[in-house]
Amino acid sequence: MTTIGILGASGRMGIAITDVAAADGIEVAGGINSKGAVCGPYADAMALATGCDVLVDFSVPTTLSGHLAAARAAARPIVIGTTGLTPEHHAMIDEAALEIAVLQAANTSLGVNLLCHLVREAAARLGSEWDIEIVEMHHRHKVDAPSGTALLLGASAAEGRGSTLQQLSRFDRIGHGNDKPREEGTIGYASLRGGSVAGDHQVIFATDQERIELGHRADNRSIFARGAVKAALWLAGRPAGRYTMADVLGL
Repeated sequence: MTTIGILGASGRMGIAITDVAAADGIEVAGGINSKGAVCGPYADAMALATGCDVLVDFSVPTTLSGHLAAARAAARPIVIGTTGLTPEHHAMIDEAALEIAVLQAANTSLGVNLLCHLVREAAARLGSEWDIEIVEMHHRHKVDAPSGTALLLGASAAEGRGSTLQQLSRFDRIGHGNDKPREEGTIGYASLRGGSVAGDHQVIFATDQERIELGHRADNRSIFARGAVKAALWLAGRPAGRYTMADVLGL
């Protein structure tokens, strides 16, 4: 049986992953946070890496370097769901992937990752006369906007059009003094905040007299934990390299 070690075990995602694993009969070898053991006999990342088959990291960006070092030293694969990573962090991941299997994902929901695939395919087949708008809604406490998932969807749409998120995205349409017509071929965003919404995302392709709408609704945050556990089980035993949730889905 594949055993999982959880980095960031006392956070919301760490707790959710522990619960999902327990419900599915998957063994958690242990879990730690920045202060040490949360569950299990392992006091730090290095010890945890040696005592499990695969690591799952939902901690904070500042701990990523140490977690990657532990995974490399123990020759253990690692799933990274930590958000807020910088280009420097991605360079660290690229380097680690030369030695171990690494799966990094901004969103581990299987549904969201399938949606990214569909958005990429639609954008590749529809011309620039089809406007792309991404609408997302989250609970009232979420402070970043657009959401990371909205940006992931935007990146998929831009990739489908042979471009990049940075080149096609427009974030400045709302606000005093920013009124201007829509630029053809660009990707717009709208962010809504309210209540306890776990996460709703809709990608709209609109042209004259017709629209295509692709969307995903998260009813519970456990979907992200289930995706992370599935990714961990899939990653165990894989050769060194950098993987994504699309690989888990066989896309």
